[in-house]
Amino acid sequence: MVTLFSGQPGPRKPTRRQAQLRDHLVRLILAEGFSTFTMDEFAARLRCSKRTLYTLAKSKEQLATLAVREFFKTATEQVEAAIRRVRQPARRVVAYLQAVAAALAPASREFHDDVAAFRPTREIYQRNTEAAAQRVRELIDDGRRAGAFRNVPTAFVAEVIAATMQRITSGEIQASTKLSDAAAYTELARLVVAAVRR
Repeated sequence: MVTLFSGQPGPRKPTRRQAQLRDHLVRLILAEGFSTFTMDEFAARLRCSKRTLYTLAKSKEQLATLAVREFFKTATEQVEAAIRRVRQPARRVVAYLQAVAAALAPASREFHDDVAAFRPTREIYQRNTEAAAQRVRELIDDGRRAGAFRNVPTAFVAEVIAATMQRITSGEIQASTKLSDAAAYTELARLVVAAVRR
């Protein structure tokens, strides 16, 4: 089963201190991005030595990639947990996309801009957007098999969802419609359900 925001596992389990430092790093990068930081500045903001920071990654670019991958991994778990007990097909689709919006809510515009500008993080984001669209496709297929949805071209629906998600996250939807990201995801969910429901 394809899940949202799948990330690659690290080579070994981090120590407790490394895990705490990584979590603080994720929150910092979500709030402020990473392009303007140096390793010295990361160490100062995280209140650790550069030597400690180097136990996580050997460069600023590797730190950014680690943080983005960890963010999407955690978001996957949050989104899947949000729909675990939802059974009605239409509600599952709506709950899923609303959970995506909630998971992405802490990410600042600086974060999104930096992720888009740096190829390794951009690729992580693109893979996870594709995975999210595939997950919605699975939910629609489940609903179709249960008789709740029409027989629609789910591959096309997934492509439309992926393209819209990318426009929401890039800020284009908010700029053109004045909808917040959360509101845009809610409207996307309603649109998808209206298109596939019998």
